[in-house]
Amino acid sequence: MPQWNGHHGQEPSTGTLSKAMTLLFAAAAGLSVANIYYAQPLLDAMARDFGIPPAAIGLVVMLTQVGYGLGLIFIVPLGDLVDRRRLVVGQGILSVAALTCVATARTEAILFASLAAMGLLAVVVQVLVAFAATLAAPAERGRAVGRVTSGVVIGILAARFVAGLLADLGGWRLVYLASAILTAAMVGVLAHVLPRRLPPDSNDSYATALRSIPRLFLRDRVLLARGFLALLVFAAFSTFWTALVLPLSAAPFSYGHARIGLFGLVGMAGAMAATGAGRLADRGLDQWTTGLSLAFLLASWALIAMLPTSLFLLLVGVVVLDLAVQAVHVTNQSIVFERHPDARSRLVGGYMVFYSIGSAIGAIASTVAHARAGWAGVSMLGAAFSAMALLTWAATRWLGKRTAIYVDAGRA
Repeated sequence: MPQWNGHHGQEPSTGTLSKAMTLLFAAAAGLSVANIYYAQPLLDAMARDFGIPPAAIGLVVMLTQVGYGLGLIFIVPLGDLVDRRRLVVGQGILSVAALTCVATARTEAILFASLAAMGLLAVVVQVLVAFAATLAAPAERGRAVGRVTSGVVIGILAARFVAGLLADLGGWRLVYLASAILTAAMVGVLAHVLPRRLPPDSNDSYATALRSIPRLFLRDRVLLARGFLALLVFAAFSTFWTALVLPLSAAPFSYGHARIGLFGLVGMAGAMAATGAGRLADRGLDQWTTGLSLAFLLASWALIAMLPTSLFLLLVGVVVLDLAVQAVHVTNQSIVFERHPDARSRLVGGYMVFYSIGSAIGAIASTVAHARAGWAGVSMLGAAFSAMALLTWAATRWLGKRTAIYVDAGRA
């Protein structure tokens, strides 16, 4: 039986993940996660097409996120129990069907149901991350996770720009039709190149696997601390990216969706630069990387707060923020995957629940902060989340050292 209860499991050292396959995983992950974010710049067009009141069109985003959250809990853990290749390919095929239904929907009911299904199936991203961690050699795991996770972040940041561009060319339906075609092509490639007949990591039943997720985090202080860091870091990330459209779409800027989407492309520079965090984690420098990245995250808000005085300093702040968030995220996952190798899919599913909660808190709080205190309020909120994350890391480091001292004294 798997040894997840407070012990590190025994992992096979496969080392079968080439650089080319890592990049393929990153591309597939980015393409899948983008499906969740395409709708954000398209809400007004969807509302007009279906005659949906502006107050109700927010259901598009909510249902997609609800589907994604359910997938994290109920689908991702299957990666420990079944052939991951079949799981990835199966989810990909169903995603093509869901995307096609969104693109051709003629009623609100079909649109909403298809979007919820699309969100549910988009968790193939997390299955791919866990798959990459399993295939990589132990000494290369952090680097592999970093590259695949960069694909995820790039997919998130590029989705708004791509959606706005395609919608300007052929309407919002073209966005989902194009994604369905690209997803079908990607599924064909993955079905051809993914390793076949790899044994599952665990012999647990599905019900046992689901029950083990909260126990894993509650009984392992390192997992819980890393989950809480993810919550705070992505609350800061979501605070910025949710609220950014509000000042940029108003005077004196009055930017359109496509132009605002370009800011996401700027953020990609920081996300791609953070792949080095995985290499540092492989060298045992995960704590140092986390602390420095959180300090950068806090400092980025001083630059971000300069809007509207200086657009250049805002852009520098965007790069620093995305670099810091990505570095912490990659380091977190490297540490999480090392804790219990026989439960990687469950670990990534549980970890991403913290991520989703943080993203939701940031999105809600940022709009309230902007309504009450403008961009200065948004910047203060983001800095507060970042400071809490830095303090959490420092506190866990201090507690860890104190515990080690007591253990050493007891042994003496």
